Amino acid sequence: MQLSVFSGSRSELGEAHGRAHATLITHSLEVYDRLFHDFVGIGWAEARRTAERFLPMIERGFPEILDEMAGIARGAGLELEDILTLNCRSEISLTQASGGCTAFSVNRDGTQWLAQNWDWRSDQLHNVVALELHPEGAPALVSIGEAGMVAKIGMNARGVGVCLNAIRSRTCGEGLPIHVALRKILEAEDVDQAIRVASHDRVCSPAHFLIAGGDGRATGFEVHPGLPGVLEPRGGAVTHTNHLYAETATCQVEDFPRPDSRLRLARIDRLLHDRLPLGATIDAARLFEILSDHDNAPFSICRHFNPDQPAEERMETLFAVVMDLTARRLTLRHGKPCESEDTLEVRLDAG
Repeated sequence: MQLSVFSGSRSELGEAHGRAHATLITHSLEVYDRLFHDFVGIGWAEARRTAERFLPMIERGFPEILDEMAGIARGAGLELEDILTLNCRSEISLTQASGGCTAFSVNRDGTQWLAQNWDWRSDQLHNVVALELHPEGAPALVSIGEAGMVAKIGMNARGVGVCLNAIRSRTCGEGLPIHVALRKILEAEDVDQAIRVASHDRVCSPAHFLIAGGDGRATGFEVHPGLPGVLEPRGGAVTHTNHLYAETATCQVEDFPRPDSRLRLARIDRLLHDRLPLGATIDAARLFEILSDHDNAPFSICRHFNPDQPAEERMETLFAVVMDLTARRLTLRHGKPCESEDTLEVRLDAG
């Protein structure tokens, strides 16, 4: 996979993104048109109308990003409402659909690691892009996600990183849409500012954000419109899959996880305990090995095609990311980490 590097104003960043990835953005719209139909029984026109309700929330919490969305639309030859809908796809669809992502942080020997698999529908595999953005007035950042979206998983030049776990829930209230909040976190000057997005701005639908910094801090936030659940490291690690388990969140939000979420959480905890004992050397290759685990297949950490699932629910691992936030280095494997030869490494200069 190639890295796309853009710099300039919000409008300029967006237009460059839209121009460079116009075909993939159009493909992404087609994927989500099908997904909205499969999971919530609506077409693209109705999804656009649903997305409009989130516009005032973005205008209150992160109005600048709307200039970038407008630029993406202009560059790709689309309308702002299309790009807004794409960036609100979680809020529109996650009442019924949830991915199978597994995320973790590890702090060892003065290095803060952050890693995850992103599991989603296989028809989005070729619409994944790697963006290095240099916005005016904000830290440089790297985001790995879907073409046309303002952010997903990544890190910035201040050593702030974030991972994402989807949560299936009918809750949706006031706050920033998930992917807009992720971008605001990636523009944070430090971990404290990133945490304020979860605790002050809030997020309008449930998700888990694993926020960490090169200074050695890592905390999980089970975000939703209310006060987020907070997960502090245990044994130097934070782990998460696709269900809520912090009491602050579970007493406010009802989620509907698939059964494999708890199995994967127990498995990642066991792997980190057994394979990364104190004194063990940690590097990106070692963490990709953990993300390649196939225990309990086909519902494993590294997820492959499962013909026994209904076609619309077949989730596969589409990419894996390992970040050394202390060195500000991100390594991506596009595709399944157990077999991918499509690797990209990005390093940001400390800002």
